[in-house]
Formats: sequence, C-alpha cells, structure tokens
Amino acid sequence: MSAIDSFKGRHAILVTGGAGYIGSHAVLALLDAGWKVAVIDNLVTGFRWAVPDGVAFYEGDIADGELLARIIAEQKVGAILHFAGSVVVPESVSDPLKYYSNNTVKSRALIESAITGGVRHFIFSSTAATYGTPESDGPIAESDPQVPINPYGTSKLMTEWMLRDCAAAHEFNYCALRYFNVAGADPQARTGQSTAGATHLIKVAVEAALGKRDNVGVFGTDFDTPDGTGVRDYIHVSDLAHAHVLALEALIEEPSRSHMLNCGYGHGYSVLEVLDAVDRVTNRQIKRVLQGRRAGDPASLTADNQAIRARFGWTPQHDDLDTIVSHALAWERQLSERAR
Repeated sequence: MSAIDSFKGRHAILVTGGAGYIGSHAVLALLDAGWKVAVIDNLVTGFRWAVPDGVAFYEGDIADGELLARIIAEQKVGAILHFAGSVVVPESVSDPLKYYSNNTVKSRALIESAITGGVRHFIFSSTAATYGTPESDGPIAESDPQVPINPYGTSKLMTEWMLRDCAAAHEFNYCALRYFNVAGADPQARTGQSTAGATHLIKVAVEAALGKRDNVGVFGTDFDTPDGTGVRDYIHVSDLAHAHVLALEALIEEPSRSHMLNCGYGHGYSVLEVLDAVDRVTNRQIKRVLQGRRAGDPASLTADNQAIRARFGWTPQHDDLDTIVSHALAWERQLSERAR
C-alpha cells in the first residue's frame, strides 16, 4: 500500500473556509480524488449549502483552539488546507488590523492547533501579493523578492514565515501556494463564486452582463502596460483546486520537504481584454466606467509556473480566458435561478 493510500485510510483532511469560493472547489477536488473531508467555516462569506452532503461541517472560528482540538480528534485530521481569511486588497489598506487579525493572528492559532493536535501537513492559501511590485515586466519566480505593498500581502507573507519556522522546529511540513488571480467556476456547476459584493473582475463582469450591475469600474488606465490597464494572470479555480490535491500528495510522500510555489498560467490579460472576452462570450457590451487607480495595485502580475509543473506534474486543464468566463457565467446564471 502506498503512503497516500495508507494516509487516506487513516485520516481526514480539514478544509478551513471550505464553504467559500476557493475552499468549496478544493473540497470537491478532494472528494473526487477519494479523500475524506471535514470543513470549518464561520459562514461570514461562505455558504452552508456549498458544503456537499456527507462532509462533516463545523461552524466556527479557526482561532477557537478548543473547537479545533475537538475536530482534529473526532475526524482524525492528518492535514489541513487553509483557505479562511480576508482577501480584498483595497480593504486591507483602509482596515489593516482586520487583515492582520484574520490572516495572521488567526492563522497562528490554527498552526498551533495543528502542531498540538499532531497534524503533520499544512497547505496554505497564499498570494502573489507577497511579491509586491515586480522588478521586471516578466513572470514572477518564487525566488523573486517578497516585498508586499499592501497589508493583505504582508499579512499572508507573515503566515508563510510562521510556517517556515514551525517546519524547522517540529515534525511538520507545509506548502504555501501563491495564487495569482483566481476566476471561473466548477465546470459541472457544482459551486462557484457566490459572495455578494465580490471584487473579482470576472465575477463582477458577468454580473454586469446579466444585469446585476449597471457597469464595471476600470481602476487605472495609466499603468505601464500595453493598453494602460492592469494585467493579471487569471487561473481557473478548478486548476487551482487540483494543485492543492497534488500538494497534499507531495507533502505525504516526502514529509521532510516543504514547498513555496506559484499558481498561475504564466501569462496575463489586461482589464480591458477580460471585459472584451466577457462581451464576446455573452454577446453583450458591458458599460465600462474608467476610474483612478486603487491603493495597493501593481501594474502587472504574472506567474513563472515552471516550479509547480516540474515538482508536482501540474498540468492546467482550463487555460483559456473564454472558458474561464463561460464557466463563471454558467454559475452566475445558476445563482440567479437559485434566488428566484
């Protein structure tokens, strides 16, 4: 029996924030791969209905040490996938303490619960925002300097540091996956981005295409990019979820090794290119409102993804902007039906 098969037979995987956007896709990817899953979510931005039947669900806070100890014991948790946190860059600039509380202080409590409870593997939802403003126009590599320019990026980087130090001190390994811009929805429309007031561009754009918003704001038209709008590396959420399953397998197979890896496609699209794609897929023209830059936004962020491809054998299945938009649109239409 392989190490992975043995682990599957003995342990559950705890997904924090598993009722949210990315977390719910990770839950599906784990279930599809045959893992036993448990979820903890405070349902501030997540949805109880996003957790599939048969998955143990705990409503609560990841900083609740007593609750975490009970979950780890009851479910025989062997690994944690940590998605819970706050993710809006401009909000982090205006309310930094919220981000240092939710993303750093509470992550510290969660890591302590994991180590105290004997959980040896930890996968962390990190971000390309830890890199700050790139020194060059090319894709960002994992070895590039991490100099965040907003509290969101700093709050995530501090958690990466905690994981690094804990891995050096304990029988514990981790993978920090630095996401670029996550978009789309489950191709089978089992889950998707459902948060009201979401700020993700593709989510906002398909809402506008369906009449849920009057327009889409374009924040910054004077960046040093081909069309003046910000360029981002948009990764399909299901490809990202699959990367987490591969990361889990790698941690189990080689428990003495940890990983810090980018999750992106290695190329980017500008805001205007994304809106053109939504117009194309929906055969409608979205009203665009040009506005000033938002605080903390770099001009361009794209990933050098060679490391995750080589180390995990990760091969994206949905690297196509129109496909990402189509899946987001299908989910948004399903949300409209659900609301009726």
